[in-house]
Amino acid sequence: MIAVIDYDTGNLRSVENALRRLGGEFVVTDNPAVIRSADHVLLPGVGEASSAMAKLRERGLAEVIPTLTQPVLGICIGMQLMCRRSEEGDAECLGIFGADVLKLPGGEALKVPHMGWDTVKWDGAPEGVSARPSPLFNGLESGAYLYYVHSYAPTLCGDTVAVTSYGVPFSAVLQRDYFFGTQFHPEKSGAMGERILKNFLEL
Repeated sequence: MIAVIDYDTGNLRSVENALRRLGGEFVVTDNPAVIRSADHVLLPGVGEASSAMAKLRERGLAEVIPTLTQPVLGICIGMQLMCRRSEEGDAECLGIFGADVLKLPGGEALKVPHMGWDTVKWDGAPEGVSARPSPLFNGLESGAYLYYVHSYAPTLCGDTVAVTSYGVPFSAVLQRDYFFGTQFHPEKSGAMGERILKNFLEL
C-alpha cells in the first residue's frame, strides 16, 4: 500500500491519477500510523515552504517523515521540504538531504517560475558534479525531458543524483538511502515520468 501524505498543500489529483494508471493501491492520509505502515510513501505538494513546514509540524509529521524506513519520494515542494532549509520564508526543513533550497536567479532570458519541459541529466552534471546511479532511472536514458513548475530549487550536494540547469545547475533528483526527491513533476511528465514512478514503486 502507498501512503500519499496530505498536508493541505494543493491538488493531489494528478498524483492520484498517475498511481491509478500504474495500478497502485494508495491512501491519501495524514495519519502517522498509516504512513509508518505503508510500503511506499509519497510527499507531493505545491505552495510556500514555511507554510508547508508549519502544516507538517501541526500534524506531527515533521517528526515522523525523517524516521521512515520504507522508500519515500518527495515531489516538487515535497522534495524541498526534505532539504536542510529553504530560502522561501526562511524555513527550517526536515534535514534529510544535504541541500539548501534557493530562489532561481531568473533574468531577462530566464523567467521565474521555471515552467515547462527541461532536460534532466544523470550521467554527468554541469561544472564537474558527478551524479550517482539511481534506481529511479532504470530503463531511461540521461537527458530525458521532464516537466517543471517552480521558483526555488535545491543546491547541488552529495545527495544529488541528477541535475538540470536553469541559470544555475540545481538538483533535479536527490537520493539518500531510501529517501528520494524530484524537483520536476513525474506525475505530469508523460511516459518518462510514469516510468520513474514505476521504478520507485518497484523498490
